[in-house]
Amino acid sequence: MNKDQVKGRVETAKGDVKEAAGKLVGNKRLTAEGQAEQAAGKVRSTVGDVKNDVGNAIRKAIDR
Repeated sequence: MNKDQVKGRVETAKGDVKEAAGKLVGNKRLTAEGQAEQAAGKVRSTVGDVKNDVGNAIRKAIDR
């Protein structure tokens, strides 16, 4: 796992907690912040996944 994958998953988890807390206390702003953090975390995670896939493809091409 690379740092983007890890940070993205952490950010997604934080967003999950914020969204749940916002829903629990009825705070729409906190809920929206949580949803935004989840989206940003998923994007960062995906960037990390793509970086990982590209790196693996390059390593495979070099090993041939």
